[in-house]
Amino acid sequence: MSTSIPLLPLRDVVVFPGMVASLFVGRERSIAALESVLGAGEDPHILLAAQRKARINEPTADDLHRIGTVGVIAQVARLADGTVKVVIEGRRRARVTAFTQDDPFFIVNVEDLADTEATQIEEAQRTSLLRAVHTHFETYGRLHKRLSPEVILHVASIDDPGTLADTVAPHLSLALEERQTLLETLDPVERLGRLHELLRTDIETLLAERRARQRTKKRDDTAGEAADGEGTGGKEAAPERDEFKNEIAEIEQKIEDKRTSKEARERLRRELKKLKMMNPMSAEATVVRNYLDWILALPWHHHTKEKLDVVEAERVLDEHHYGLRKPKERILEHLSVQALSESKKVKGPILCLVGPPGVGKTSLARGVSRCTGRRFVRLSLGGVRDEAEIRGHRRTYIGALPGKIIQSLRKVGTSNPVFLLDEIDKMSTDFRGDPSAALLEVLDPEQNYTFNDHYLDLDYDLSRVLFITTANSLQTIPAPLQDRMEIIELGGYTDYDKLEIAKRHLLPRVLEHCGLKNVRVEFKAAAIKTLINHYTREAGVRALERELSSICRKLAKEHIRDPKKNDAFVVTPKKVVALLGPHKHRIGRKEAQDEVGLVTGLAVTMVGGDLLQSEVTIMPGRGKLIITGKLGEVMQESAQAAMSYVRSRAVPLGLAKDFYSRVDFHIHFPEGAIPKDGPSAGVTMATGLVSALTRIPVRSDVAMTGEITLRGRVLPIGGLKEKLLAAYRGGIKKVLIPVENERDLVDVPRPVLNALQVVSVNHADDVLRHALVLEAPETFLRANFVSEDDYLGIYGDAQGSAPATPSTEAH
Repeated sequence: MSTSIPLLPLRDVVVFPGMVASLFVGRERSIAALESVLGAGEDPHILLAAQRKARINEPTADDLHRIGTVGVIAQVARLADGTVKVVIEGRRRARVTAFTQDDPFFIVNVEDLADTEATQIEEAQRTSLLRAVHTHFETYGRLHKRLSPEVILHVASIDDPGTLADTVAPHLSLALEERQTLLETLDPVERLGRLHELLRTDIETLLAERRARQRTKKRDDTAGEAADGEGTGGKEAAPERDEFKNEIAEIEQKIEDKRTSKEARERLRRELKKLKMMNPMSAEATVVRNYLDWILALPWHHHTKEKLDVVEAERVLDEHHYGLRKPKERILEHLSVQALSESKKVKGPILCLVGPPGVGKTSLARGVSRCTGRRFVRLSLGGVRDEAEIRGHRRTYIGALPGKIIQSLRKVGTSNPVFLLDEIDKMSTDFRGDPSAALLEVLDPEQNYTFNDHYLDLDYDLSRVLFITTANSLQTIPAPLQDRMEIIELGGYTDYDKLEIAKRHLLPRVLEHCGLKNVRVEFKAAAIKTLINHYTREAGVRALERELSSICRKLAKEHIRDPKKNDAFVVTPKKVVALLGPHKHRIGRKEAQDEVGLVTGLAVTMVGGDLLQSEVTIMPGRGKLIITGKLGEVMQESAQAAMSYVRSRAVPLGLAKDFYSRVDFHIHFPEGAIPKDGPSAGVTMATGLVSALTRIPVRSDVAMTGEITLRGRVLPIGGLKEKLLAAYRGGIKKVLIPVENERDLVDVPRPVLNALQVVSVNHADDVLRHALVLEAPETFLRANFVSEDDYLGIYGDAQGSAPATPSTEAH
């Protein structure tokens, strides 16, 4: 239920539930908020929200965190300098749903936030985490002299994870962002686990500072002994030695309690034995301590219980991700095998999601974590060029650490997470090694059960990890690495997909982020299609979300100016143009009429399919072939192949046998600033050449794609789905495709197939019959048909040799 209360902005302070804070308030708006609360009667409530940047003196709504703590004012006192000292007790978490007033002070609508259901972990693990926090806080209290024994005793009596985290957090030296993150973490076990790591970091910092002070003091004492000849070093070293003994005892207990591999346990005992014989102040002892800490902190045999309900997993995946049929099926297959396996130790698959930016590769990995119940950890490999980033440094190096794989597992706290290796195609190589080669062992299910990090120098089992990698292209991924992964290609979204994604996922999120959740905003389907076709050019939906956000921000501004008048909005295509301006892009469209030498081809780009116009013109000359439009080598070779095909069919086409020696040919693809390459425009150029030579127009409602050979055979191409969608958007009625691409029609949406006449062709002669404006297409290239032997005879005669005997067999 939403309630309306004043808001008090805080600088560099985060108040937790159960915390009693003394605040000094000096800003006029803040004092006004306090006075309004005090005049409201008994039990005065106020929302305490931290500013994002403390230096801002007059914060706006955008400068405040949306999640804060509802507090009760316990005591107020005015000071001589005009400031107010107030004692406030935090009661509960709350989220700001709307700002209803900002002058003379903030008034907001808030909804209470209760702790979510705790993460499902074993009771023993929960008890272990509570005990670890109690122990570390006691150690922290000994090192931090400002904590009273009463506080330590009070913390020791708390056995609820959420309450314990909220009680300990105010006593730690944390940055504002870390405190706010803890406040916003609603899962109590996750909050306590995060706090545990921060507490460990604080203790390590305090210990390091203490050792530095003691080393400095020892040097000063040594200098004093040299000056006066009196030695007291033995007495000063006693406290340090006692503390070292306590630390050794604590490590011994951890080794006994921690469940590790047999090899790791032996290494722990051996290293501990070495540590006992070392000087506690030596650099070697610090290295051994850190090594022991890393081994003990790893989740050797801790596995999150996996959800094996395939029906529920399918529902979760479909709810959060539209489309993406192949990767969803693969995840459900893995869960099915896991559910049926008796050993329950099925090795995690290595999936590689390949596709253009913005199609949902990273978010799908998060969805897999959600539907399987595993924890999620992400490692970005973009720009990684050091092998040690993957496998760590040897302990002999100063400041050595394990690699990112082991660090991530320690961070996530389980040995079977969903591990996302993002942007695996962006790794590079230099003198420090090849990180992609280091991944060969990580991403091989037959080897990664004995993964050996250079720092640990121990075998660690990664076989239960569900690795998911993402890439935009396979070209930069080495072949041995590709061989170890199951590659799933994600094509760009169709217009239908984008429309559904915008309705189901993007619009609700954008409306909430722009504060329009409680304002009636209706987006017409035609308006979203206008955004897709004329304001974005992408395979994914990131740009679409940005344009939706831009519209919603403008609507929010209109609503704020006059809430009563602008309490409802209907977004139509005209409204889109009014808000965003003229169209930024145009979709490919067919020509208005049939023309000679002008052919419509189909192409695939990083942002989806598009219509590709090809123009051919003939000029007096000596047989020169000119090709323009910033074409790649493959496309230029296709033009040569198309020309050879036309020359070989000169007689059936009714052309002079030496036609090519009296004219020049110019093939041009418009939009010359855009690079173009690939073999699939071969039939397009051949059709344009034939049309220009015979002066027969090409049908404007026909588009085509296919590679051509010297004999006129039409070979298969890629990206058929995207190309047919482009034809559909451009108003094309008939599309010519290679026969071998018929198998790819299963991926094309049914409405597109119903709207298009898709014709499969096997030879360029068939392409000409369908594409050219002919009175009798069925007889074209057959009435004047001659065999290949006749061609040789004609050309042989022209060169002065004897003609061959004509053949009567059909070609």
